[in-house]
Amino acid sequence: MRYDHQRRDRGQVALEYLGFLPILLLVAMGAVQLGLISYTAQQAGTAARAGARSASLQGPHERDCKAAVSDWLAGKTTCAQAGGGEEVTVTAEITIPSIFPGKDDFGTARKTATMPLDH
Repeated sequence: MRYDHQRRDRGQVALEYLGFLPILLLVAMGAVQLGLISYTAQQAGTAARAGARSASLQGPHERDCKAAVSDWLAGKTTCAQAGGGEEVTVTAEITIPSIFPGKDDFGTARKTATMPLDH
């Protein structure tokens, strides 16, 4: 009799684990999404600095801005130049990718960099 009782307990543990598995997967996906948000913000800062550096040298800031980010984010990147006088400002904006099905809008990461013009 005792053997049958232990055997049934093992089946119960497996069912409890299977019930908890979707929650674990959701938490893991949330952690990956937070990492993507952070990475996209870091890439926007890199793009803004590269674009501002290029624009300060009278270079093609848009191309250099997009070239500074990962290839899979370059298509979601826009760079705008502003400024006048002795400095130039470039704002890079990247659409944050989503790993959640049906959830496409996590917004954008926007960073700005300003550099003095090189005469």
